[in-house]
Amino acid sequence: MAVIHVAQTADISDIEPIGPVGKPLSEPACQLRLREFDIAGASSLGQGIWECSPGKFRREVKSAEVMHILSGKGVFTSDSGEATAFQAGDTIMMSPLTQGVWEIQETVRKVYVLLPAAEA
Repeated sequence: MAVIHVAQTADISDIEPIGPVGKPLSEPACQLRLREFDIAGASSLGQGIWECSPGKFRREVKSAEVMHILSGKGVFTSDSGEATAFQAGDTIMMSPLTQGVWEIQETVRKVYVLLPAAEA
């Protein structure tokens, strides 16, 4: 399919629960929901809509990522100590191997695209 249209992405209800985050840093552990999209011929590593309940956890994604926050708010603190507050309407771009801690203050829903590393 060449075009995927998801109407009202801030309000969709058909994203699937997938359980707790992989490396929780809070109790209870943040719960995730996900709806992935398959775009034939795309050079991305994955794309979709991701949702996370409040709490803290370590970022496990190693690839670069571009995301647009649809709802919610929080702070991402990189391992270098740089804190980035975000909220609905923000777009965030992360370089490959960006590691740190997500602190989700209000349930976050984002559209994301994972990007492969540039070839040398």
